[in-house]
Amino acid sequence: MTESSLSNSAIVAAYREKSPSSAELAGQAAQSFPSGLTHDSRYLQPYGIYVERAEGAHKWDVDGNEYVDYFGGHGALLLGHNHPQVLAAMHSALDAGTHFGASHALELRWAQAVQRMVPCAERVRFTSSGTEATLLALRLARAHTGKSKIIHFSTHFHGWQDHVTSGYSSHFDGAPTTGVLPGVAQQSILLRPGDIDAVAAVLAEGEVAAVILEPTGATFGLVPVDPDHLAALRELTSKHDTVLVFDEVVTGFRVSPGGAQAALGVIPDLATFAKILAGGLPGGAVVGRKDILDLLDFEAEVRAGREKIAHQGTFNANPVSAAAGAQALDIIATTDACEEANAYAAALRKGLNQAIEAEGVAWAAYGTYSGFHIFTNTGKRPITPSKFDSFDYAFEELKANPPEVVTKLRLAMLVNGVDITAWPGGTVSAAHDEDDLKKTVAAFRKSLVMLKSEGEL
Repeated sequence: MTESSLSNSAIVAAYREKSPSSAELAGQAAQSFPSGLTHDSRYLQPYGIYVERAEGAHKWDVDGNEYVDYFGGHGALLLGHNHPQVLAAMHSALDAGTHFGASHALELRWAQAVQRMVPCAERVRFTSSGTEATLLALRLARAHTGKSKIIHFSTHFHGWQDHVTSGYSSHFDGAPTTGVLPGVAQQSILLRPGDIDAVAAVLAEGEVAAVILEPTGATFGLVPVDPDHLAALRELTSKHDTVLVFDEVVTGFRVSPGGAQAALGVIPDLATFAKILAGGLPGGAVVGRKDILDLLDFEAEVRAGREKIAHQGTFNANPVSAAAGAQALDIIATTDACEEANAYAAALRKGLNQAIEAEGVAWAAYGTYSGFHIFTNTGKRPITPSKFDSFDYAFEELKANPPEVVTKLRLAMLVNGVDITAWPGGTVSAAHDEDDLKKTVAAFRKSLVMLKSEGEL
């Protein structure tokens, strides 16, 4: 889709009229960044908004427009923007120094909070991002098992590292994406989500070091995973001496204080975290079994007569991130933040479906926990939004959202004061309230009317 294909849209015209300062900054950014962006998920034609400040569940752009925010720091802000206790912890840490090049008490407090909350966290290793965490987890799995291959699933996202780029949004045949060595891609076995028989067949060959997946399904359940499938994976991986890795970068401390593993009662060998983990600042972690993370332990590896896995990272357990993360996790552990966000999201999905039905559109809002997704029904199936069951659809159909329609939906929602993601959908925070719910549902219905007027529905 090109900008010219949207040139005659009244929705685009209304968006341009509302955001001239964002347009100016986007023009400047194109001279500095590829596509004018620093993150692929912020791509939006004709340009995205430039945000000046945020508070709670809201943010304001450089033109002064206010939005109910469902981007949520790419899912990092379960507590909303600028939670006062988290901010106070950050400011206190900043006053002490941003980098010591040494161990510090805050990193210990942070790790202990993780260990109290996450069932599998016998040991913790901090990284600077979720991508780094999944990369390290797979290296640990290969070293621990002595095997070379991994299993991952189509549409599941584990960062931009080489081993798992195929099959997220393209290359569903497992072929290497641009810039990835064929030999690396060949060691990563891409399977359809939910196909437990295929997993069993590959594991029986005895060459798989790890199975990695998002435990509630791709894109926080846009393509859902049956909890029974997780239990079956746990049984199979244990049987075949294969490390089960839950990528909880999104689900961690959001599904429940202990993540998806605590909520679903299936305990992996390793889990990866980021986003909420660091309280809205950069930070990630690999947590899991002591015997596996001992591969990072100097003394343990000497005793075992093995070569230690080297792992550096200038900003691992940065003190400001540690302060924010520890404080955020303490709040999540001692309040109903997860439950509040989950309940709001359920009410939001219901309200969106009521708007869809009122406008006679064959779409549906769905999801679990504190997320929501919009099914745009490219197959033109007869559906009842309130009774939609995403398990009845293959991932190809769930993800088959027409780019121009989704772009216009996002732009219309921005015109109407709501920012959603390109899934299309979003994540909810504990800061969203009843007024936000009413505004969002009203904005969504107005946006559907706008799409109808352009012949898109």
